[in-house]
Amino acid sequence: MDWYSQPQQSALFLDDEEDPDAPNDELEVTSSKEFIIYLVDASPDMFLPPNEEENSRTTFATVVSGIANELKTRIISRDTDEVGVCFFNTREKKNIQESEGVYVFSELGVPSAQLIRDLERVGENFEKDIGSGSLRAVDVRESMLYNALWVAQAMLRTGTSKNILKRIYIFTNNDDPLENTNPLVKADLRRTTIQRAKDAQDLGIGVELYPFNRPGEQFNVNIFYSEMIQVDDNDEVGFMTNASNRFADLADQMRKKMFKKRVVRKMMLTITKGVEIGLRSYAMMRPATTGRSIWLDSKSNSPLKIERSYICADTGSLITGPTKRYQEYSGKKVLLNTDEIFDVKKITNVQLQLLGFKPLECLRDYYNLRPPTFLYPDDEAISGSTCAFIAIHRSMINLQKFALAFYGGTATPQLVALVAQEEETDENGSQLQPPGIQMIYLPYADDIRPAEKYHADNVIHPKRGQEDQIKQAVTLMRKLDLRDFTVYQIQNPGNGARAILRMSSLFVKLSICGIIGSVLTCALMFMPALQRHYAILQALALEEEELPEVKDETQPDEEGMKSGPVVSTVNQFKVSVYGAEYEQEMAEAEAAKAKGSAAAQKRKAASENASKEASQYDWNDLADSGKLKDLTVVELKYYLSANKLPLSGKKDVLLSRILTHLGK
Repeated sequence: MDWYSQPQQSALFLDDEEDPDAPNDELEVTSSKEFIIYLVDASPDMFLPPNEEENSRTTFATVVSGIANELKTRIISRDTDEVGVCFFNTREKKNIQESEGVYVFSELGVPSAQLIRDLERVGENFEKDIGSGSLRAVDVRESMLYNALWVAQAMLRTGTSKNILKRIYIFTNNDDPLENTNPLVKADLRRTTIQRAKDAQDLGIGVELYPFNRPGEQFNVNIFYSEMIQVDDNDEVGFMTNASNRFADLADQMRKKMFKKRVVRKMMLTITKGVEIGLRSYAMMRPATTGRSIWLDSKSNSPLKIERSYICADTGSLITGPTKRYQEYSGKKVLLNTDEIFDVKKITNVQLQLLGFKPLECLRDYYNLRPPTFLYPDDEAISGSTCAFIAIHRSMINLQKFALAFYGGTATPQLVALVAQEEETDENGSQLQPPGIQMIYLPYADDIRPAEKYHADNVIHPKRGQEDQIKQAVTLMRKLDLRDFTVYQIQNPGNGARAILRMSSLFVKLSICGIIGSVLTCALMFMPALQRHYAILQALALEEEELPEVKDETQPDEEGMKSGPVVSTVNQFKVSVYGAEYEQEMAEAEAAKAKGSAAAQKRKAASENASKEASQYDWNDLADSGKLKDLTVVELKYYLSANKLPLSGKKDVLLSRILTHLGK
């Protein structure tokens, strides 16, 4: 039985915010903000390196550096989130609750450059200002972790859980936080600490553990934390691996703007007269751009607010009412207000009108000239929209058809194709692609034109490659194809990126292979302008002397290009297009070019030397005094070379040539 026939499964087409039982990892997608408290263990063992390697950083330094890097990325990706940093197992205490062993380093707030700078320098005077708490006393009667969770939960007592995702990240290398507790109270402290974490989770606060290994020991999550964060007893190794990967992602994330999922527009799909379906549209992908510039006051550094006022030309008074525009008609000015102008431009009241259905093979790939819009049903607008939407969605998939519709708008009304999209999941059941409908904006009649028809030159028009050459080109393209590639793997280069066409010597004359060859002639690369923009802002804000290294994810994989199968395919392609002797011919041409270049350099050097030597003589005086004949042949040739005269002949011929040039 498929999922369409299950009434409870219709929730697949509901927004996450409408699902009351949605877990925290799903709420993250729709949350407008994230509140995160970083709880960092400051016990003495955290200030030891995790291994015996020379110059190895301590676990505490690694954690603090990872948090600082994560904040740098969070400022770019989610600039409205708020974070707080708290140390526990400390000598000093700093918190509103006056709890022992907890030091609030930073209250909950928007990440700032000052916080990042403070985190990067916290290790310099940590022992002096905060200090590490001693865990060796057997008379310890309270849990520092319990106090830390209590303080963190108090810091998160703000905002509503409906649109704010709250989390507590715990960083520690101690798998038994109660190992030195007084045995008489250890059991009670264990129970209350675990219950404190569960109470926070019941309030919608996620608790995540980032464990690290002590020197020579493996972190055992089953000793204490498995009950607190619900880890499967048989999945300890998997949990540790996942935690390690999560911390690596936390400390080394890509700088890219993350856009929150939100409704772009609510609309009605008109099936027929009197029958409509409520829809919500989403922009699944959009280009990332740099933030807009903000004018600041030079003294207070506060944002400036720009206000515009209209002043009457006759009276000089401020105009408070709405402005009117006019259109000249028959020599008169016809006044129009904003509503009237809108009505004049309005084409139709229909937002989305279904026209009919056509087979999917009628829809060409090149019709998709702009990013499509993703459509979901909206029962809030019209009750029963989900049921009708599922019926249409199922029918289009079963019959392999798409819906043709008219998309109304004040500016650009056009035809659109509504293509049903099935749900896709990975082997673990995680959703890769949601079910719904993609609205593809169809081009106008003059949007797609055969450019070659108007610009082709019959004289220099390249001939079509032979079948064997085209076959080898197709094989090469398939060999270089990126499998399982998604655009999310690449940091967004931004709209300011420049496209560079790099011509390879291998593909200079590849145009004989027709369209396929033209595609292979150039390698398209993007300069990560947006990444450099963020790097410059970071360097200015954090007062860094050097720009952070920006990795260009769009560069080709040079190591992969050197693999045996790829090299063999490239060689076969070259032989089919240029012939077996192409490499040798190119090498000979390069050698001849280099040889000719060396000879030209030698001649240039000789000419410069001759001009330098000739400038040391007064040739007119030597000719008038008759001493010109006393010079040697080599000296005479200095003059001839400097003036680009022939050097052939005996001495008498050279003298005559010089006197003639001097006009003697």
